[in-house]
Amino acid sequence: MKHSSSRAGSPRSRPASPAPRSGRRGEGGPALGRRSLLHGAGALGALGGLGALSGCAGSSARAADDIAFWHLLSGPDGVTMGEMLGDYMTTEGAATVEQTVLAWGAPYYTKLAMASAGGRAPDLAVMHAARVPGYAPGGLLDEWDIDLLGEFGVRQEDFPELIWDKMVVDGQLSAIALDSHPFVLYYNTEIAEAAGVLGSDGLLMPTDNPEDFRALALELGGKAPSGYGLSFGYLGDGSNQWRMFSTYYTQLGGTIELPVGGEMVYQEELVIETAEWILSLIDGEVGNPGHDGGTAISEFATGGSGAFYGGVWESGNYRNQGVPFDMTMIPGVFGDPVAYADSHAFVLPHQMSPDPERRRNVHAVVAHLLKNSIDWAAAGHIPAYSPVIEDPAYGELIPQSHYADAVDHLVYDPPAWFSGSGSDFHTYFGNDMQNVWARRADPLEGWNAFVARINALLLKPTPM
Repeated sequence: MKHSSSRAGSPRSRPASPAPRSGRRGEGGPALGRRSLLHGAGALGALGGLGALSGCAGSSARAADDIAFWHLLSGPDGVTMGEMLGDYMTTEGAATVEQTVLAWGAPYYTKLAMASAGGRAPDLAVMHAARVPGYAPGGLLDEWDIDLLGEFGVRQEDFPELIWDKMVVDGQLSAIALDSHPFVLYYNTEIAEAAGVLGSDGLLMPTDNPEDFRALALELGGKAPSGYGLSFGYLGDGSNQWRMFSTYYTQLGGTIELPVGGEMVYQEELVIETAEWILSLIDGEVGNPGHDGGTAISEFATGGSGAFYGGVWESGNYRNQGVPFDMTMIPGVFGDPVAYADSHAFVLPHQMSPDPERRRNVHAVVAHLLKNSIDWAAAGHIPAYSPVIEDPAYGELIPQSHYADAVDHLVYDPPAWFSGSGSDFHTYFGNDMQNVWARRADPLEGWNAFVARINALLLKPTPM
């Protein structure tokens, strides 16, 4: 096993298309409309999946101003995307965009790969940015035309460096990020005020070391009805476990490499230190030691705890429930305030003979969505298109503007065909590390089991 010791268009306007029906949220399973159900039939079987795809996206069968768009955005995210597309289709010369909403997770990515390989790909799709490195090298994605994007006012310098670098795979612009959605810290402003941990600016007092952060959490817990300063749900949720681990492991200087045909490269001593720190936050004193995602969300939503670790997409849920809250980047208690993140990104699923005019219209659609992504920011996501963040109107969005600097401190998954949101990488991490957080296994016992699974995947040929 390898280790390192360092710490290291048409001239007519179009009516708005109906928004997809709401589900829970953008990162969860969607509630599908009739069209989506028809397209999604047979998602779990290869033959069934191909059957579901066969009638939806043959590029030669549609007009150049008829865009087939697949995505996995449900709940409030899906509604917002529908509204943004509706706004686009009222502009002069706009194409018609036909949405198909598919279930989030492995079935979606399997279907997208099958569609590209089978010659039935949609014109446009959404992928998580961390999944792109597993698709682009296999020829399943086509390259974006940076010059054409420039015609519509979108340039490389309009994106933060960390996000742009994630969009480029093997020297090709393989994705266009709409946003970043980092792991963040929510806090109950009423509890925080009662605990005396708000600064003169009304924001949570900054902490830059583990001792001060733990003390702050205990102060919050002293004024919280549940007695807990922090809510974090890990039971049965490998993705949430990985978000927390990735955040603090990277703050400590940890890195992970996943070389094809080799073994996972990491820093063992930092793995242990990270695990011990997380355990100290769910010790029954600072935080509940046995929460799943739902109970942690509920605890904070009902005003029971002082703070909550989660994704930015929960902000709409808390706002709708009337929780007095604000949000901040997770404090950099071990260094820079880096935190796990991913991005919703637009991709061009591979087509054998793409229609040039339709491709041009797709670039126009994406440029419009980027330029108007302040509407997308309402759901909590940080727009990837920098001019939106730099607009004074974004500064008026609270709490979104309070964690906008996270775009300079994003940590994406290490690239591999099996990593990224909703991937086996997250699932396996949760399977093997859950017993660590539940104090039924030592940190290295769980970690080594996880590494063994990943090493086995590294020896397998990339299925894409």
